[in-house]
Amino acid sequence: MEKQLAHLKMIQGIVNRLSHNSFLLKGWCVVLVSALFALAAATNSKAHFIYLAYFPAVAFWVLDAYFLWQERLFRALYDRVRRMKEEEVDFSMDTSVVKSQVRPWADVIFSKTLVLFHGTVFGSIVVVMLTGWL
Repeated sequence: MEKQLAHLKMIQGIVNRLSHNSFLLKGWCVVLVSALFALAAATNSKAHFIYLAYFPAVAFWVLDAYFLWQERLFRALYDRVRRMKEEEVDFSMDTSVVKSQVRPWADVIFSKTLVLFHGTVFGSIVVVMLTGWL
């Protein structure tokens, strides 16, 4: 039982780091897009900064999806290790054994939570670009 608990703690540590990274990505996405909006409002070349805002919005969306996908893989690995017998625990962190249990990374990009957050950021860029609010 001791080996199993140690392995589960290792996996949980990775899950915690991945979710923390996802949180940081969301924060940086909002900061960078907002900064580009501010630059667009303060300069004459508004369109350039608005178009430039698409890059961090899409890049952070894709990175956030990757972190969420990795988190799901490690949660599936956690579940697998949780059901193991003590003598089967090998401290492997290889998630390929549970990959078939988790939706592919490309599907995770369009998960409800990511579409809600990053879709809103992306949509705000489109609205600002089309309406010329800045």
